Amino acid sequence: MNAVARYLLPQDVCLDLDVASKRQLFHAIGQHMHPEHALSPDDVVLNLSRREQAGSTGLGEGVAIPHARVKGLDRIYAFYARLKSPIPFDSPDGRPVSDVLALLVPGPATEEHLAILADAMQVLSHRRFRRRLHASATPCEVVEVFRDATTAGAASP
Repeated sequence: MNAVARYLLPQDVCLDLDVASKRQLFHAIGQHMHPEHALSPDDVVLNLSRREQAGSTGLGEGVAIPHARVKGLDRIYAFYARLKSPIPFDSPDGRPVSDVLALLVPGPATEEHLAILADAMQVLSHRRFRRRLHASATPCEVVEVFRDATTAGAASP
């Protein structure tokens, strides 16, 4: 099982999220995490924005993994969004982003946080994996795609 799958729940998957900018995306993530997990939307937005100011979390190929440390968390939270329309993200290849995997982690970076980030980057870099995500019609199917993925065998690029 992919490390992300341990933290990604069906209720934290949003298909066809309608946002037009990073700012709107971060607000949507904050608004989602408040009722679902009792996280402060302001803290989520502030920390994602600060991390993004340090350097774009856009990977290229239409993928971004915004991530941030949030004080007071007792565990890692994951949120996946397939955007209704791609948005600019200052990705290295200049392409807009349509697949977003946000990771919110407890204050100090841990080995687990870094391993999940590396695992997410690895599987999302595979074209076949992204095609499977795009073919998923429900949040449960998206979670299943992550569960089935392995860093070694997500698919050939």
